[in-house]
Amino acid sequence: MVVFAGQGDARRSMSLLWRSAEPGGPALKPGPKPGLDVDTIVAAGIAVADEEGMAALSMRAVGTRLGRTAMALYTYVPSKSELVDLMHDRVLAELPTEYDTSAGWRPAITEWAGDAWAFYLRHPWVLQVSQARPVLGPNEYARLETVVRILGGIGLEPLRVRRVIAVLFQFVRGMALVATEHRQAAPETGVPDEEWWAQRSALLSEFAPDFTERFPALAALESTASLAAMTEAEAGGAASHMEQEAREAFRVGLGLILDGAEAAVRTDSDGTLHASAGTP
Repeated sequence: MVVFAGQGDARRSMSLLWRSAEPGGPALKPGPKPGLDVDTIVAAGIAVADEEGMAALSMRAVGTRLGRTAMALYTYVPSKSELVDLMHDRVLAELPTEYDTSAGWRPAITEWAGDAWAFYLRHPWVLQVSQARPVLGPNEYARLETVVRILGGIGLEPLRVRRVIAVLFQFVRGMALVATEHRQAAPETGVPDEEWWAQRSALLSEFAPDFTERFPALAALESTASLAAMTEAEAGGAASHMEQEAREAFRVGLGLILDGAEAAVRTDSDGTLHASAGTP
């Protein structure tokens, strides 16, 4: 399920997103606090999505959680489209915006990536909000500003920095999606991972007895890598072997991306021109 942000009325959405300089919500005004407000509705929407998933989110579900009708919410939030935008931007406020760069940009960006990974696992519904059309809220920009501050002075030209940031965002998001899907597979299908793999592995051996001959490189890799992966999963204490695989792929992949960025910085600092500098 993919949800596209920014589907509500543009002016009303942006007004609600930017209604205060405070990242957590609107400025407080004197007088009695109303029984219902935008912050309360957004918090209830986040709770519904965290507990039941994006598919369960509706104005009616949020109203029920608050003991109100869906119609009672529309005075504050015009529709589910605006609500999704507000929810997405609100949870992004959980992410840290300050990282220690005294030891260099790489430890800081590694810590940032770990925080983003944990954030997505706490709020897996966020991964269903498409990045094709960003929310354009204050906390979304704060997240981007944080990474730009870490990487902005690494020694690459601005366009290359922007491309590195894009790779990092999509890599963390993509690997977190894999991990959350591994978490969701068993409860949503009713079949534990071990049972699913055991059944299909047996059938694969039955229907493809020549598997090793047909795919020799893959078979050779798996014969040694699988045992090491199982050992890592046992040591890591993850919810499942497949989730631990995603965690390790995330760790290794992030290292390779940062190795590439460091190599690019060294090349630029040596004064060597890139043939494709300024292009993806």
